[in-house]
Amino acid sequence: MTLEEQEETTGNWVKEAQKGYIRVASLIILNKRPAHGYEIMKEIKDKTKGFWKPTAGGVYPILRDLEKAGYIVGDWSTQKNRKIKVYKITETGEAILRRAIVKQGELANSMNSLFQEFATDVLNIEPKILPIPMMPSPFSAFLEENKQDSKEDLKSLKQKQKLLKESMVMMRKELEATSKKIAKLKQN
Repeated sequence: MTLEEQEETTGNWVKEAQKGYIRVASLIILNKRPAHGYEIMKEIKDKTKGFWKPTAGGVYPILRDLEKAGYIVGDWSTQKNRKIKVYKITETGEAILRRAIVKQGELANSMNSLFQEFATDVLNIEPKILPIPMMPSPFSAFLEENKQDSKEDLKSLKQKQKLLKESMVMMRKELEATSKKIAKLKQN
């Protein structure tokens, strides 16, 4: 399989995963405020810094399904002489969202375990030597609120910063060692 084929395959996997997350991302956004489909697409794109760019063809069918299930309700209004449907979350939608976030957290933890196992077994990285960073939740960008950090938050962030710096130093050393091994193999 060529590198191009590998990129295409993994790109398709990412698109499939994103389609599944549109439901939860939409509910998270609507839990904050009512919005129409374009606003939901824009917020997802903005919050993920352009990594995830949902399309109308992906979002609107999901919104119809969520509305049919009773998780959101939509009301037609007019903005700039255009009819738009503005959605808001229902109590049932809020309950489903809470359960989905818990389940997603469980899934993320399971995936982190698999990633750590892969890093240890396949990449030969010892977790005790090189802390393997936890995979962030796909929803972390949507769940973070702009709040002032307390002293406790500051302490926690400084610890995280220290761990990340140490991890980066170790990863640079590991990268250099791997690059040297590759160069040596290419010479042979």
